[in-house]
Amino acid sequence: MERFAMLKQGRASGRRAWQAIEHKFKRPRLRISFDVDDTLACLPHHAEAEDSKLPDCVHRWLGEPLRQGTRSLMRDLRRQGCSIWIYTSSGRTPAYIRRWLMLYGIHVDGVVNSVRHQKVVDVRGLANTPSKYPPAFDIDLHVDDSEGVGIEGDDHGFRVVVVDPQDESWVHKVMEAATNAQAQLAWQQSFKHPAPVCPRAAQALTS
Repeated sequence: MERFAMLKQGRASGRRAWQAIEHKFKRPRLRISFDVDDTLACLPHHAEAEDSKLPDCVHRWLGEPLRQGTRSLMRDLRRQGCSIWIYTSSGRTPAYIRRWLMLYGIHVDGVVNSVRHQKVVDVRGLANTPSKYPPAFDIDLHVDDSEGVGIEGDDHGFRVVVVDPQDESWVHKVMEAATNAQAQLAWQQSFKHPAPVCPRAAQALTS
């Protein structure tokens, strides 16, 4: 009876160890943000627009053309466990941005516009304030068409993937950057929260 109890306890410890190991290497939830002008909303001579079932007059009233490939990209990022945000230097209101993207069936988890950005950087008292500062909103990766924002990312220590408005492979570029960012976050978390190892498993590894 005592032997059965010990065996049961050993199995439970083994399960807990494997669960801890799986948690350690679980893909982290990446928060990724997108610029609007010339990134998601491109001029017709720069990029094709997403198709819509709504009449053009509705879009002219409620929104603007959305860059082709955005819907599939957002869907794939969601499947990969990402949280989707918009980060724009424009004065577009969060309500407008959410409504515009909902026309294409896209939901976003957060919106940062010029007003919200300025409030946060003022509170933080940042010197040489960048035009965008994703870390202030716990954003792990930002997508932008501006090389200047990319330089700011290097200077201030945040991840930026720069996509040209005319780059037809932009979706692949963003997905690759998101995958790499998740791998980096998982690696960092593995050092911050080392998984406990079952004593019996540790003994087996050292024997």
